[in-house]
Amino acid sequence: MTVITDERCTAYSAPGHPERPARVAKTLELLRQQTELPITWAEPANVEDAEIRRAHTAEHLARVKAADHEFDGDTPAHPNIDEHARRSVGGALAAARAGQPAFSLMRPPGHHATQDRAMGFCYFNSIAIAALDALAAGAKKVAVFDFDVHHGNGTEAILLDRPGAVFFSIHQHPCYPGTGTSNVGRNCFNYPVAPRTPRTEYRQVFERAFAELRKAKPDRIAVSAGFDAYARDPLAQETLEAEDYHWLGKTIRDLGLPAFSVLEGGYSTSLPELILAYLKGLAGK
Repeated sequence: MTVITDERCTAYSAPGHPERPARVAKTLELLRQQTELPITWAEPANVEDAEIRRAHTAEHLARVKAADHEFDGDTPAHPNIDEHARRSVGGALAAARAGQPAFSLMRPPGHHATQDRAMGFCYFNSIAIAALDALAAGAKKVAVFDFDVHHGNGTEAILLDRPGAVFFSIHQHPCYPGTGTSNVGRNCFNYPVAPRTPRTEYRQVFERAFAELRKAKPDRIAVSAGFDAYARDPLAQETLEAEDYHWLGKTIRDLGLPAFSVLEGGYSTSLPELILAYLKGLAGK
């Protein structure tokens, strides 16, 4: 298992904001201490504007670089946020290019960022950029599988009807950002889940999504790995436990396709244990 990280991603914060440095710092602490899962550590790739431009407009790049006012109430203009967001993109690109199961343990997350808007803690859409990079490198079809509790509205907007891309999002509804109630276009498939859905029923929704993913026959799977459907996450009202994230990792492994994962949400103090459970599932542990 390869884990891509750069501890500079813990260098920004806002008082009381749930997308906080401890999400990565505490996870790194656990992953370095544990002995069950062998980990190869790697750094994010260097990122060119052209790679980001596959998903975002030039105007959006300029706004993030300037960061002269908050993007919305959830998405502050942190000092040097352009550099942090680019490193997060680089983590996703390194994971996509790793040639083995890989996880990008970086912040900020990305799946709410649209072509021309930063929102929902997200500035650049790392998973969409990495999926488009894989297509540019020769993959025939890339499936993005988003199990964050919030709909990946930005990824959907960027990949909508893009040749070679297919998008699956399993998420709570109603919940932020309020989208994802039905399928859109020819390639974006949404699975809204009611708040407080029992774990067994939630898994059945995942099973339906996995069945459709198998039918799509992708070459690669890009996973938006959000851990906020956890039963004690403060930003949603779902019911999953660590065992469910282990099961998700194992199910992705059992698809038998090259897969990489990128950290999205997950705001509970249990996030390190949830990530470890998922990585063990991916590794067959």
